[in-house]
Amino acid sequence: MRILLSNDDGYFAPGLAVLAESLAPLGDITVVAPERDRSGASNSLTLDRPLQLLRAHNGFYYVNGTPTDCVHMAVTGLLDFEPDVIVSGINSGSNMGDDTLYSGTVAAATEGYLLGIPSIAVSLVGKEFAHYRSAGRVAHDLVKRLARSPLGEPVLLNVNVPDVPYESLGGAEVTRLGRRHKAQPVVQGKNPRGETVYWVGPAGAAREAGPGTDFNALERGAVSITPPQVDLTHAQQIGAIAEWISR
Repeated sequence: MRILLSNDDGYFAPGLAVLAESLAPLGDITVVAPERDRSGASNSLTLDRPLQLLRAHNGFYYVNGTPTDCVHMAVTGLLDFEPDVIVSGINSGSNMGDDTLYSGTVAAATEGYLLGIPSIAVSLVGKEFAHYRSAGRVAHDLVKRLARSPLGEPVLLNVNVPDVPYESLGGAEVTRLGRRHKAQPVVQGKNPRGETVYWVGPAGAAREAGPGTDFNALERGAVSITPPQVDLTHAQQIGAIAEWISR
């Protein structure tokens, strides 16, 4: 099995190293990841400058671009093979609900999916990040299942794993994305020159977090597995908008 790994925390991130180690028994591992932390890069491609590919001492390749750049470049020209599966992560922090729109971790997997390859985004949910190996074992289980029982079409999975020992996980649940309250206000400060600067505020609290959502699964200690879709068309509004523009 040929497995391509990427992330948005950078090629040096501990979660990526654990992911590579966890999946190594399942096949040949190739890593193409950003040269630095690109969290929040979403699905952006770098089109205004050329990109460089370098190789770290541990064999990981890294690109001076976004997570989407990494996967796109790997699949469309860097590799002399097409991966059987793409796994992005292990992210240091959750990617649930509205977060998935901004996440570079999810974006890397989404690019793989758009290129026709089964892809999985894996995130570790907590504050201490003490149990990357739990998320690594979950990723191993899912990739092994894909190899044993393919779904017959490309699939995109967004996986969030509680930051607890593997044996303490409360099972796995297939979920839908929840929703958050609007983000908290920007944080204003001063730089060393006395100029006013702003930091983007934290994400809001969960608003839609009932049974069946990713938030609910994590609250109860379970692994959340969500199959997102990429079609952004609001089909229910097509008729209403058509009528509106005809007035």
